[in-house]
Amino acid sequence: MTVCERTQDLEKQILSPYAMLSKDTAGREIPEKECDLRTPFQRDRDRIIHCKAFRRLKHKTQVFLSPEGDHYRTRLTHTLEVDQIARTIARALRLNEDLTEAISLGHDLGHTPFGHAGERALNEIFPEGFRHYEQSVRVVERLEKNGKGLNLTQEVRNGILCHTTGTEATTMEGRIIRIADRIAYLNHDIDDAERAGVLKEKEIPLEITSVLGHTKSKRIDTLVHSVVRNSGKEVVRLDPEVQKAFDLLNDFMARSVYQNPKAKGEEKKVPYLIGALYQYLRNPEHLPENMRRIAEQEGCGRAACDYIAGMTDHYAVELFKSIYVPTSWKL
Repeated sequence: MTVCERTQDLEKQILSPYAMLSKDTAGREIPEKECDLRTPFQRDRDRIIHCKAFRRLKHKTQVFLSPEGDHYRTRLTHTLEVDQIARTIARALRLNEDLTEAISLGHDLGHTPFGHAGERALNEIFPEGFRHYEQSVRVVERLEKNGKGLNLTQEVRNGILCHTTGTEATTMEGRIIRIADRIAYLNHDIDDAERAGVLKEKEIPLEITSVLGHTKSKRIDTLVHSVVRNSGKEVVRLDPEVQKAFDLLNDFMARSVYQNPKAKGEEKKVPYLIGALYQYLRNPEHLPENMRRIAEQEGCGRAACDYIAGMTDHYAVELFKSIYVPTSWKL
């Protein structure tokens, strides 16, 4: 018996009947020889961690555009916090942690520079529309490894696609990511907003804090415990009182932070920057070599969209400057 087979035997013995066993995966689009050490979901996790799109997340905005400070979240640290919360829930519910982790680490691979402002800008100008969860799947299927993709299992790709809205994931592990994502960002965004002077924790209404808690760690603890207590039989949910407070927290953050002029003032510049880059890059001669293949097969608009979506904040700004801002003439 190989190490992988022993792991799969243990999964069968200890995981919940509602867990996704790695031996029962629907598989990959391109069949591969199995690894004798790692299960299919462990291999997916490793492929995501080692891909270029994952590394670029460290320079992509979470909430605050290019903040001056070392302790603000980026898209990468957000991803790691989602992973930690999701794995805690998965372990408590005896679900497959490896599958949960792979989906967590891959869920935002397709996110644009400048956070949701960049996503809205691309959605406005790209005729087919743009949604980061669909782009995340496109990254792992079409863009990574010079167009070969990562050839991930169907369960991981489905979890990534369904992590935000619309149809629920086909696995319990995938459904966990949707709620873990919200738990992570609503709470760490409070932390960042307080650091930025946009919000004070004591301003959160009592009807929220009396249920969820008065600190970030207490709120996360309350939410995770509620998920564990109330989930099962293919359903992931909070109890009604906690869900109501959680929804109120979401509304409060929308008013106080996500629509706050101080926090979001620079975002008004994003549509112009993204639009200018898109128009310039629709000329295939302006695309890098690896994106010209996409232009030939799917059109220049698609290639420009893919290229922009993959950029970090800094790279997008510097590329815009190099194209549109004159530089001093030098001998």
